[in-house]
Amino acid sequence: MTLLDLTPRVQADTRLDALPIAVVGSGPVGLATAAHLAQRGIPFRVFEQADTVAAAVRAWGHTRLFSPWEHLIDDAARALLTDTGWQEPPGHVAPTGDALVDDYLVPLAEHPAIAPHIRFGANVAAVSREGMDRTRTAGRGRAPFVLRVTASDGTAVDTVARAVIDASGTWTTPAALGSNGLDPIGFDAVAEHVAPALPDVLGRDRARFAGRHTTVVGAGHSAANTLIALATLAQLEPGTRATWLIRNRAAKRVTTTDDELEGRGALGSRLEQLVADGRVEVVDSFEIASAAPDGGGIRLSGTRGQTHETDLVVISTGFRPDLTMLRELRLDLDDVVEAPRRLAPMIDPNEHSCGTVEPHGYRELSHPEAGFYIVGMKSYGRAPTFLLRTGYEQVRSVVAWLAGDAESAGRIELTLPATGVCDAGGGCC
Repeated sequence: MTLLDLTPRVQADTRLDALPIAVVGSGPVGLATAAHLAQRGIPFRVFEQADTVAAAVRAWGHTRLFSPWEHLIDDAARALLTDTGWQEPPGHVAPTGDALVDDYLVPLAEHPAIAPHIRFGANVAAVSREGMDRTRTAGRGRAPFVLRVTASDGTAVDTVARAVIDASGTWTTPAALGSNGLDPIGFDAVAEHVAPALPDVLGRDRARFAGRHTTVVGAGHSAANTLIALATLAQLEPGTRATWLIRNRAAKRVTTTDDELEGRGALGSRLEQLVADGRVEVVDSFEIASAAPDGGGIRLSGTRGQTHETDLVVISTGFRPDLTMLRELRLDLDDVVEAPRRLAPMIDPNEHSCGTVEPHGYRELSHPEAGFYIVGMKSYGRAPTFLLRTGYEQVRSVVAWLAGDAESAGRIELTLPATGVCDAGGGCC
């Protein structure tokens, strides 16, 4: 038992107890949060900016996940779905992102315990406390949270909640192309030639890449997926070329050996073979400083005087959290990783990979703002090591704590392969 365990979750207040808990985002972790809240009979509202659930997963839905179904389904969600006659997919099969949505997340969102509580087209633009900004202390814990919610037509309303769980993810805020964390000088002039991570090279985006030279920037598995697709397209469409541009001498996260996740290990091996066969060109030790139009393409210039010409650039440099909507809240974030301060040392990419991040819960995710939690990929800040199953354990612990079940909240139990369970599109290792 710690002092944190003995402190009230939110100061007792009859009005607060009657308010719902707000969940921001309807991806895998957001819907898992809803399932745990529903299971405990706690009123909640889910706010989703898009018109459908898991819009971020749909963006990379053509990509196959590294991990099989047995690691992708939250326990509370499974319990809800099983009661409806839902058939769980085979546990040993690794689905695509589209299958994850169609076969799991859509049925979960349509469950009668969850569906009435989801608001689509509802962008949470800001979160604060009723009647006070972040500078006011007196009575803060007794004030409801206020969420400024903007609809797709631009109209805005304020809605109140007794607690807020931010599961909005990081997909819409990719890291910059420059190794200094900034967009290269001249980026705006070439933005039309830059694509986000994990384009559907062999499907809906094929026409954009066919017969052109594409440079993929980044050293992770998102980059590997795109490069493999481009190499396949090159066999089908004459003139298609793929270049892999990395800032270091080698991409160790992709080429790691002895990976317990078969799909992820195979991805690295396949890319290494494509490089060895000359089907993917590698440009290493290239830190992008500036970009400029070059005919119908782009010319990248490096900090060491190098240049690189290409038709298209794909940004596969990872993601970062968008904290804009949280400016009026009292957060305790690590200065480096931008994750909750207690969690940051556990996920620092300078020290850890997927397999060395320990399970964690409400303690590590707590902030000075009582009743507010960031969960899922966004809780990891800039660290590229998020595990989907770990996100489920986060929300199980947080919901238990908010429900007053301190014993369950503090009991963190999670078994994973030694290398962890990563999704393909969330910027994980």
